[in-house]
Amino acid sequence: MSAKSHSLVMLRRNFRHIARNPTSVFNAVLMPIILMLMFVYMFGDAFDVGVDYIDYATPGLMLLAVCYGLGATATSVNSDMTKGIINRFKVMDVSRGAVLTGHVVASVLTNVVAIAALLGVAFLLGFNPSASALDWLGVAGVVVLLGFAAGWITVALGLSAKSPETAGLAAVPLVMLPFFSSAIVPAEKMGPGLRQFAEYQPFTPIIETMRGLINGAPDSTDVILAVSWCVVIALVGYLWARATFMKRA
Repeated sequence: MSAKSHSLVMLRRNFRHIARNPTSVFNAVLMPIILMLMFVYMFGDAFDVGVDYIDYATPGLMLLAVCYGLGATATSVNSDMTKGIINRFKVMDVSRGAVLTGHVVASVLTNVVAIAALLGVAFLLGFNPSASALDWLGVAGVVVLLGFAAGWITVALGLSAKSPETAGLAAVPLVMLPFFSSAIVPAEKMGPGLRQFAEYQPFTPIIETMRGLINGAPDSTDVILAVSWCVVIALVGYLWARATFMKRA
C-alpha cells in the first residue's frame, strides 16, 4: 500500500473513534452552537458593534468551532503514542507520516462539519451575509487553511504531552485564545493592554478576513496576515510534530 492509502485507512480509523466518542462530537459540533445561542440571546444586546450582532459574531464563532474540537485531537494523538499503537503500526510497516496525517485530515473534516452546522443555525437566527459565491469560496479556503494549521499544532501538542489527560489540557490555550481577539467584540472596545494583545495576536486577522469576505469587502492586509499566520503555524506544527514523533516512536 502507498502512503496515501495508509493515510486513508488512518482517516477511516479516526472517524470511527470520533463516532464512538459522543463527548468529542459535542465539543466539536454542539458546543459552538450553544455558544452562538448564548452570545446572541444573552449578550448580543449588550454589545454595540454597528451591525446586527449575529452578523458580527458568526465569523468569530466559526473560528471557535475550529478550536473546540482540538482537545479531542490532542488526546487521540497522545493515546496512540502512549498506549503502544504506534509500535504495532511499525511492526505492520505502516507509513509513519500516515498516522499523523490521518489525525490532521480528520480534524479538518470535523471542523467543516461543525462550521456547516453553525452556519445553518446562524441563518435560522437571521444571519444576513453579503458575500458572493467567490467570497464564500474564499471563506472555505480560510477555514480549511486554519483547520490544517490548527490540526498540525494540536498534533504536536498531543505528541509532546506525557499522558492523554495532559494532552487535552495542552490544547486549552488554543480554545481560549479566540476569546481574547475580535471574535466576540471589536478589539477597539477593549481596555488598554488587552486591546493591543487582541489586535496583534494571530486569530484576529483570520477572523477579520472571514468577516470581510462574508461582508463582500475583504481587506487585503488582513488577508495577507491571515494566510501568513496560518502558514507559519502549520509549518511550526508540522516540524515540531515530525521531530517529536521521530524521537518518541
